[in-house]
Amino acid sequence: MISRKILVTGATGGLGRIVVPMLLAQGHHVIATGRNGAVGESLAGTQFCPADLVHDPLLPLVRGADVVLHLAARSSPWGPHNQFVRDNVTATQRLLDCAEQAGVGAFIFASTPSIYVASQDQLGITETTPLPPRFANSYAATKYAAEQLVRQHRGHMATISLRPRAIISPYDSALLPRLIRAVRDDQLRLPGGGAALVELTDARDVAAAMMAAMDRAPDLHGHVYNISGGQPLPLGTIATHLLHTMGQDIHITPVSRQLALMAGTLLENAARFWPGQPEPPLTRYGAMVLGWSQTFDL
Repeated sequence: MISRKILVTGATGGLGRIVVPMLLAQGHHVIATGRNGAVGESLAGTQFCPADLVHDPLLPLVRGADVVLHLAARSSPWGPHNQFVRDNVTATQRLLDCAEQAGVGAFIFASTPSIYVASQDQLGITETTPLPPRFANSYAATKYAAEQLVRQHRGHMATISLRPRAIISPYDSALLPRLIRAVRDDQLRLPGGGAALVELTDARDVAAAMMAAMDRAPDLHGHVYNISGGQPLPLGTIATHLLHTMGQDIHITPVSRQLALMAGTLLENAARFWPGQPEPPLTRYGAMVLGWSQTFDL
């Protein structure tokens, strides 16, 4: 196996903390960067370099790297649109430009299947499935814009985009915490009673897909691939199992999907008038993700 020098952005996030040890185990030299300095310093065996991808000079960060794995992103169902543009689009463009200038050979981008989210069941999604006329939130919109930058990049550097669905890892800061917060008096209210099909993806499988893409990069320039665990399960089944494993038995209370979507819209509108515009307890995006099935033809 060829040992490479690999820059991993977002190395301190839930996916990065899985990817980095797997790369090290394969004998690669890893330059890691991320928002959480304490976690970064704990990534034994890496060269941790704190960096602001929007404002800091990036050429020193990428110089000498063979591959860039760009995992860093603002990943949230809610927030000011300009912050998503800055962290997801501007940062990606700057990193692409500097990687090309530095002679990096391959650029692997972590995109998202959130671009497909809509208020309808979607079974057997492929990379050519038409996107909804309107993205569900700023996260999906800006990740798609960044993906287009990666796919349309012209130069010597090979670029590949992967869209991993519902990543689970011991460091999950999105899926499980929100699920726990939604429980009230042992009741979990789910649109459609939790019947929506979801495909979770083990972070180790995402890491393996990234390494496979890295190895095949010269042949796959400009391609995009959906990644998932390939085993659809009802959301209610997943939620019940996860919370039971944590010692909490719950009862799922069905809520109308359309009512949940309306509530998410109203709560978003109300949140925009609150100081700081805090994330509402339910968003339109959340209602759609929880209420409608999304499975993939891999």
